[in-house]
Amino acid sequence: MSEFTDVRDATTPDEIWMLQHPPVFTLGLNADPGHVLAANDIPVIQVDRGGQVTYHGPGQLVVYTLIDLKRARMGIRDLVSALEQSVIALATNHGIEAAIRRDAPGVYVAGAKLASLGLRVRRGCSYHGLALNIDMDLEPFGRINPCGFADMSVTQLRTLGVQPDIPRIQEELLDELLAVLDRKAGQEPSPHP
Repeated sequence: MSEFTDVRDATTPDEIWMLQHPPVFTLGLNADPGHVLAANDIPVIQVDRGGQVTYHGPGQLVVYTLIDLKRARMGIRDLVSALEQSVIALATNHGIEAAIRRDAPGVYVAGAKLASLGLRVRRGCSYHGLALNIDMDLEPFGRINPCGFADMSVTQLRTLGVQPDIPRIQEELLDELLAVLDRKAGQEPSPHP
């Protein structure tokens, strides 16, 4: 992602990468390593995104948004909002009431975190993005203070009654994200936070 961002120019098409990671804890640029309570056998990696600590693993869909924000006429807040709105729309399509919290980016269901966000913007272009919990072992979240919050509950789509068909959910989420990004394109960008 970093290399792609470094070499892209004004004509480089935007990309969205969707994948799953092997088990790993990641620390954002200004993360407090004290939020990793017991890494044990899971590696801890410093990454160049915003946010604190999170866990990535099989059964979690990670969405990397490599977008030229200036060309898309979007501010950082617009992209954060687009990512959150796409997950909320996906949840709504499955009969789940999801919401955001102003004090902690991400998407929540009944107070439990369903999706985490962490972005980086360099040269006017975004990278990193979103992690949506679909059908994973949630135990590693108990080894950290997710996103820097002690005792934060974490949930996943399977627990919420959604059939954990990851390729289908990936397609649904991509459709929702592209629809939100299309609506935001051409709007006056929000000021940077």
